[in-house]
Amino acid sequence: MKPNTIPTLLFAAAHRHPTLAAIEQNGIVISYAELEHWALCAARALISLGVEPGDRVGIWAPNLPEWVVAALGVHCAGAVLVPINTRMKGAEAADILARSGARVLFCVGDFLGAYYPDMLRDQRPATLEHVIVVGGMPRHAGGRDMDWSAFLDCAVGVEESAARQTALNVAAGDLADLLFTSGTTGRPKGVMSTHGAAVRAFTEYAKVIGLVRGDRYLIVNPFFHSFGYKAGWLTCLIAGATILPQAVFDADDILDRIQRDRISVMPGPPTLYLTMLAHPRLAQADLSSLRVAVTGAAAIPPILIERMRKALNIRVVTTAYGLTECGGLATICDPGDDATTIATTSGKAIPGTQLRIVDVDNNPVPAGAAGEVCLRGYHVMKGYFEDPRATAEAIDADGWLHTGDIGVVDARGYLRITDRLKDMFIVGGFNCYPAEVEAMLSAHPAIAQVAVIGVPDERLGEVGCAWVVTKPNCQLAAEALIAWSREHMANYKVPRFVRFAQQLPVNASNKVLKNELRKLFQVDASA
Repeated sequence: MKPNTIPTLLFAAAHRHPTLAAIEQNGIVISYAELEHWALCAARALISLGVEPGDRVGIWAPNLPEWVVAALGVHCAGAVLVPINTRMKGAEAADILARSGARVLFCVGDFLGAYYPDMLRDQRPATLEHVIVVGGMPRHAGGRDMDWSAFLDCAVGVEESAARQTALNVAAGDLADLLFTSGTTGRPKGVMSTHGAAVRAFTEYAKVIGLVRGDRYLIVNPFFHSFGYKAGWLTCLIAGATILPQAVFDADDILDRIQRDRISVMPGPPTLYLTMLAHPRLAQADLSSLRVAVTGAAAIPPILIERMRKALNIRVVTTAYGLTECGGLATICDPGDDATTIATTSGKAIPGTQLRIVDVDNNPVPAGAAGEVCLRGYHVMKGYFEDPRATAEAIDADGWLHTGDIGVVDARGYLRITDRLKDMFIVGGFNCYPAEVEAMLSAHPAIAQVAVIGVPDERLGEVGCAWVVTKPNCQLAAEALIAWSREHMANYKVPRFVRFAQQLPVNASNKVLKNELRKLFQVDASA
């Protein structure tokens, strides 16, 4: 029987490829048989801490081997994984932990100049019983917190056979994870996705990109995102590929790793490939092992696809479209498509997915006409966690997920995204929602009103621009607001530009006219 849950996928991979390297990093190699052992050990430890099927467990850490082991342990314990963006500040992470009701958190220690557990010290949710510090020792251990080694020692109280049976009891329709995504409300919502949907969708993905046993997959995309998690290490388990985590984006290190570790697969946002193509050492780098690249999340010039094929010598280059609410994957181009098709479309719907474009009255439009992109199929989310109202707004009575993206489907069935209903913009591959950033900026004592728009950026695709109306008698400099933002929100959310206005343009309903702000920015930028 084919695996239809993440635990059975792990067990099948360990059975088929016991001695094959599952994870490699810094000279440490974990085979697939060892990955199964350590995942069950993590599951036993979680069970000994009182974690039961359906409980939520968070991970707030960069791409590390322990991330994969912890996540698989969560799945084998029948619990629900809650990945947290490492760019989030303490208040943002605490909000997700509180609303998900997470009982345990795996948290990196020192990372990017910060000690992450300290960010939660004054706002730790009461429901969070244990923090396991990965890659270091707890600085303020109080009985409930421990390091990774001490956590694994907790496994002794639970037999491996009991943990394996718990893992086998997980059903395809059970929740695998809650990935929190923002929306027009400005507050992240937990997307409920199932085991069976993830395994089925990314089995199709592995087939399309041609991922095979023994491929060496450098995962630059963060594990807290479906691109690094489901299209990343989970897909490696499906094909029997080796996971090589990359914790921090560093162009020099990536070029070195491709050559040293003989990387064959490396998906990422367009920014990744643009940075590589512009690197001064590109001509001297040996990239001959690199075979597969998958990109998306932004508009792509066709010349980039051509340069990836010629300058980087990547034979398989494709692009895909998806959103967290459909598990991260809905459409994908065939690698054999021409460069223009791959650059300007997001491909065709994967098997089992229905795609249609509708007008404002929810009526399907003909091929070539623009409208809202709607999806229906096995991988559409079960809904937003404890938010039936938002769920009903996103999924209609006939089961169609309304994505909020505007697109066109051509006569071939290829999707082209042309605009966004939800006002989202994408910063280096990360979805950025103006309503969420506006809510954070509104907490600044000098701001009376603020509107955030996405503006073009050569390196990141888009960045934020905040249009600000200050309170009477308040002084605020652009540099000061940007610095304040860096202290209070994830880096990709921080506006790169600040513009001040006496008042913001609004329509008859008092809604800010963001198209007018975009025009004003263009005039200002060209002056």
